[in-house]
Amino acid sequence: MPDLIIKDAKVLLDSGLQHVNIAIEDGKILKVAKVGAHISSGAEVINARGMLTLPGVVDAHVHFRDPGFTHKEDWYTGSCAAAAGGVTTVIDQPNTAPPTIDKKSFNLKLKSAKRKSIIDFGINGGGVPSANLRELWALGVTAFGEIFMADGDLSVSDSELSDLLKSIGELGGVASIHAENGELCSHFTEELRRIRRPEIYSRARPNICEAIAIEQVLEMQEELPVPVRIHICHLSTREGIGVVRRMKYGKKEVGFTCEVAPHHLFLDHKDWERLGTFGKMNPPLRKRCMQHLWNALNDGTIDIMASDHAPHTEEEKRAEIWDAPAGVPGVETMLPLMLHSVKQNLIPLARVIETMSAKPAQIFRLDDKGQIREGYDADLVLVDTSNIRRITVDQLHSKAGWTPFEGREGIFPELVLSRGEVVYDGEIAGKKGHGRFLRGKGYVDV
Repeated sequence: MPDLIIKDAKVLLDSGLQHVNIAIEDGKILKVAKVGAHISSGAEVINARGMLTLPGVVDAHVHFRDPGFTHKEDWYTGSCAAAAGGVTTVIDQPNTAPPTIDKKSFNLKLKSAKRKSIIDFGINGGGVPSANLRELWALGVTAFGEIFMADGDLSVSDSELSDLLKSIGELGGVASIHAENGELCSHFTEELRRIRRPEIYSRARPNICEAIAIEQVLEMQEELPVPVRIHICHLSTREGIGVVRRMKYGKKEVGFTCEVAPHHLFLDHKDWERLGTFGKMNPPLRKRCMQHLWNALNDGTIDIMASDHAPHTEEEKRAEIWDAPAGVPGVETMLPLMLHSVKQNLIPLARVIETMSAKPAQIFRLDDKGQIREGYDADLVLVDTSNIRRITVDQLHSKAGWTPFEGREGIFPELVLSRGEVVYDGEIAGKKGHGRFLRGKGYVDV
């Protein structure tokens, strides 16, 4: 017997857009029936009034900064921002303080997330030599990484990368890769460090750094004695797309996937002038790559979208270009930007749903997520597609307090449900602790 009915929801089914009633019981979708079917008299009814209803977004790449950097974000504010943007599941990255590399650090993060998050979540384990991969896998991490091929404190050498991939493959896990050639990034950075203009940062991490790193890790994958599933994070260049296409549709036998972030679809090198150091991110703002990324997202070369939500405070971002931290917030604005792009005929609605809900759930093996189907979690996003508004920071929920998309147009959710519970209805309605930890496939109950 359903306890909640979403009445007259417009849902994209295999047969096209249909007006349906969605029956929900104990947080699960019990039935999807055409409008006109009998509605149980004992159930609460939410009248969608024909609003477009989407499966909740699964954002496979967020940095919620908790524990260790909670002045930038925490599990409550990050999950509120996510919910207000139609994101009902997130996967948090391990570069917190302490980094998520063993049972102690994992449990510290899990405790905070369980206490604060208003949406469901997975947690990635650290992809560094010091990480106890087997222990993390048994604790239920979703994947390992980002594994940083780029320069920085968490970067790994070629031999370390090979060992990590082999170990992750033996466990049956997914390796998430930040693909930039660290040696070249360091070389160009030292060569250009004397220049203080923000836009120089893109030249310090040129396109070739990404392409070389992607090719290297995928060639390495082929030579390993065990298969390992690889996920390339935040693809950003036409050269990187070229490598992915060649490996995906050519000789490549072992499967891999890749993502694109909204800041590379909607921002480019011209935005340096407007954003200054607030536009610093890794990989950086690109030149003449945006349309290539849109094409690759539309034709299936790029598998999913993920926000790479990486908030920093305004004070931190105002530093000189070489000192300012890299990263921008984006979990709340990703779906609104993409729904507006549907309106502009830049991408079909079906592709948005596939790349932002269904496919990320499939890649990271999040059962019962990402689809409006019987038996799946009732994670639903109701949208009035005629309600287009400008993005302004005063209406957003991240602790960052700024957005690189200020002034852009977006279509925001009217109502968001997480497992049948309203978490956003124009205001934050979710309760701390509603969010559930989504155990990875290696989880062992001890």
